[in-house]
Amino acid sequence: MDVVLLLGMVLIGLFTGAVTGLTGASGVMVVVPLVTMLLGFSIREAIGTSLMVNVISSLAISIIYYRHGNIEVRSAFWIALGSIVGAQLGTVFAGGIPEVGLSGTFGIFMVIMGAVIWKKGLNHESIAKIAKGIVRFRGEAQRNVVCLVLGFAIGIMTGILGAGGGGIILLILIFVLGFPIHLAIGTSSLLMTITTLSGAIGYAMQGNIRLLPGLVLGISAAGSGVLSATFANRVDEQVLSKVVGAVFMLLGVVMTAFYIA
Repeated sequence: MDVVLLLGMVLIGLFTGAVTGLTGASGVMVVVPLVTMLLGFSIREAIGTSLMVNVISSLAISIIYYRHGNIEVRSAFWIALGSIVGAQLGTVFAGGIPEVGLSGTFGIFMVIMGAVIWKKGLNHESIAKIAKGIVRFRGEAQRNVVCLVLGFAIGIMTGILGAGGGGIILLILIFVLGFPIHLAIGTSSLLMTITTLSGAIGYAMQGNIRLLPGLVLGISAAGSGVLSATFANRVDEQVLSKVVGAVFMLLGVVMTAFYIA
């Protein structure tokens, strides 16, 4: 592999991990536009490889949360089951979307996510307090069905857009299932690992994953993600949300314009 190319992948991986650690969002949103614009990946290769990257980084994070007892396996099982099926279906849909259309869809998705982060901020603790006790289930069976359906929807999004759904999963765990914040983040990390793994398998079967770049990007992202997450805890969340939201919106606009032009 060319040294310059290798260095470029390491830098992208480090940047991806840094953004992921700062926001708690899926690194896919960063990897896809960067590898398409800077490394010349097709949009499907970019999404497939980014899913692999997300598996590596999310797995590293979820192991740490598991060791601290902050993963709720029961609810995670039903959400994961739905997401696995949904992710496979999503990859089939993605195969029928023209590359320009898929790129434009992903770019618009990034702009929307950036706008949400800009407006709502990243203060998960305050969200958890407001959401506590809003939704009450009549029984365990109803709770499991809801988890299954929500997981299916998240999986479809993952397969089509390559997004790990971390932000959406986190909101579901807090608002719908009433998880405390640490348990929600830990369980979300585990679910992102499972969901993106299913999506990555689907893209791999279609030949749309570059294995070596995925490993280089993933290992780099996992390393920098741990460091940036520690740093993020010392930064004012309102300032952080503005910076991250602006970055996502900018990348989304640039990517959309790049493929439409």
